[in-house]
Amino acid sequence: MTHPVDVHVGKRIRHRRWLVGMTQQQLAEKVGIKFQQIQKYETGANRVSASRLWDIASSLEVQISFFFDGIETDENATSVNDSVPADLMGDKEALELVRSYYAIPENQRRRLFDLARVLSDVA
Repeated sequence: MTHPVDVHVGKRIRHRRWLVGMTQQQLAEKVGIKFQQIQKYETGANRVSASRLWDIASSLEVQISFFFDGIETDENATSVNDSVPADLMGDKEALELVRSYYAIPENQRRRLFDLARVLSDVA
């Protein structure tokens, strides 16, 4: 049985890898392991050792603490509100939207953000 912490860390590895546009194969090559091992880490099937997590963090250019962000709320999370899933960063469409958003020049990004707020009636 997988431990919730291992599952959370795996999701955060996948999330960061996806945000930087890296494949499992590319991450595996940087870390010096096979891509199947990255798959097992990302699903929580295998536990990531401290030294391996150090290598992964270095390869993904984040602090090790990144992989533990939000862990205290993960077990009881259902959703922020009725329209936002609790595991927003596990949603591939949401991640693609975030990646695309940050690819837009800053001045246009701000205007897009304002438009999205108006369209969603949150403003």
